[in-house]
Amino acid sequence: MEAKKLTQKVGNKKIVVNPPWPTFKESEIDRVYDLPYTRMPHPRYHSKEVIPAYEMIRHSINIHRGCFGGCTFCTISAHQGKFIASRSEKSVLKEVDKVTEMPDFKGYISDLGGPSANMYKMKGIHEEICRKCKRPSCIFPTICKNLDTDHKPMLDLYKKVRENPKVKKAFIGSGIRYDMILEKTGREETDENNSKYLREVIKNHVSGRLKVAPEHSSDEVLKFMRKPPFKLFEQLNDEFNKINKEENLNQQLVPYFISGHPGSKSEDMANLAIQTKKMNFKLEQVQDFTPTPMTLATVVYYSGYHPYTMEKIYTARNKNEKENQRKFFFWYKNEFKNSIINDLKSKGRTDLIDKLFK
Repeated sequence: MEAKKLTQKVGNKKIVVNPPWPTFKESEIDRVYDLPYTRMPHPRYHSKEVIPAYEMIRHSINIHRGCFGGCTFCTISAHQGKFIASRSEKSVLKEVDKVTEMPDFKGYISDLGGPSANMYKMKGIHEEICRKCKRPSCIFPTICKNLDTDHKPMLDLYKKVRENPKVKKAFIGSGIRYDMILEKTGREETDENNSKYLREVIKNHVSGRLKVAPEHSSDEVLKFMRKPPFKLFEQLNDEFNKINKEENLNQQLVPYFISGHPGSKSEDMANLAIQTKKMNFKLEQVQDFTPTPMTLATVVYYSGYHPYTMEKIYTARNKNEKENQRKFFFWYKNEFKNSIINDLKSKGRTDLIDKLFK
């Protein structure tokens, strides 16, 4: 790991300051992943016949670390860094060979990804600008013009993994940032590669279900989360269905959503249910907001105020408030219908009741 030296003028003097995120060299991260790991659970778990978390990752391969998304509820950029540290193609393919030699390997790599699946090899076009930048996210509110989002390195890597005779299929199990695929960069070759990437993943690297995380449908809540507008998820859904039809596939798009996030109200959750119903989704992959150290959302959750603006932000805190929001995910279950109707009636939003249940 090499920390670049930066200077800052204080009065008449220049002092050396540490950047908020260190820079990892490719050779350094390769060295870590090239260590002789056993790829087995810790001996303390020897008495357990099945370890669910291990079953999920035993044949997975991590191709990079870090995330420049800067979501307000996520700690990845805090503990892995804002800048992406990618392994070399050689190092990844070497690990693929190791995985194929495991006695229980049946030809399927469960994940070829990272914190976000599609940030491999991405960095600033002019990195000296990145080292001075204080934006918490490189892709919100818009994708930085200095960020190279070309997906070609991943297309090349996926192709080489697919060509391994011992690999039947390499799945992309990590979540994909679809905003980096769909938003146009103005660079023709990059936009073309990004479009190819979406088709490549859907055609060759999905185990029937592609995971993405729109998180919410309210643009106001999404703005607080530092996530793209919901219309971009609707665009992804259209593209996903179009590619499935063209490739004669029957894949499923699986969106992740959060209830109880700071700024989210019952009315927002009702609209989320209405909009996903229109798209023929019955949600499964959902979670209630969980305060996590080192995140902006957690500061707001505990204080009730946005620290940047000192604006008061509503947050569902007690069990009843949280459950009232979470139930909207499951509007299609009879046990929640009366509770949802009563909640919206108490807020004078019978219009939302009509949209959801009629």
